[in-house]
Amino acid sequence: MLPPDNHVHSEFSWDTGPRASLLRACARAVEIGLPAIAFTEHLDFTVWDAADRATAQGLTDRHPANQLPIDVDLYAETIWEARQRFPQLRVWSGVEAGEPHLFGASVAAHLSASPVDRILGSLHSLPVDGRLMGVNRLLHAPGVDVVGTMRRYLTEMVGMIEASDVFQVLAHCDYPRRYWPGGRDAYPEAAFEEEYRAVFRALAGSGRALEVNTTSPLWSVELLRWYREEGGDAVSFGSDAHQPHLVGQRFDLAVDVVEQAGFRPGRDRFDFWRR
Repeated sequence: MLPPDNHVHSEFSWDTGPRASLLRACARAVEIGLPAIAFTEHLDFTVWDAADRATAQGLTDRHPANQLPIDVDLYAETIWEARQRFPQLRVWSGVEAGEPHLFGASVAAHLSASPVDRILGSLHSLPVDGRLMGVNRLLHAPGVDVVGTMRRYLTEMVGMIEASDVFQVLAHCDYPRRYWPGGRDAYPEAAFEEEYRAVFRALAGSGRALEVNTTSPLWSVELLRWYREEGGDAVSFGSDAHQPHLVGQRFDLAVDVVEQAGFRPGRDRFDFWRR
């Protein structure tokens, strides 16, 4: 049996486009035999609270700044409808909190007003000269040191884990690989072993789960073994689907990789996989 898809976006995420559909994503999950699906909509901030760490660090804006808030009322109604229409599928509400260590007060205010079942933590952007810049753009800036940028990204991720306890799952810590100059296959994974291990130690010490994201190039068995060797004991699967047909994409292959790294299904079919 396939594991739950713990990372899916619908029409309630700002970057999905007109073909996204929470209800059609549920139908796809049922079609391929998933036991559960989590709609972890993007929670990003272009305006933030004075109490946020981003303010204390002197950050004044984000580039690009096309992120939009979640329509929480309609989202809640649609989650309710999905649960009625698909009783054979466990439907979880959720958010993907971008840079949660920088926006602790803003994230807390959102969750206080609109609680959810599943919270992912992700790092899409880095501070540069007083503004947040998307890593995808930084990697292609003129004269950029791509290796240095990746090391900085992973170091910032350790700080994110240590400074924020709001999220349950660390999403796509290989995110920059999607945009690596020269193509994904040119990404020198082994060069960052020390930095990856630091991320994994911090995550394992916090008792949280690591995501295997199947939109990114599939993780190597070696990378997941580093996580296991550093004490990691929980793995979450996430398609990062932004369209219904991508729900559960490549989960069969991801399961093989995770099994080879020494992880097995958890306590029940809704649980994370465990060592």
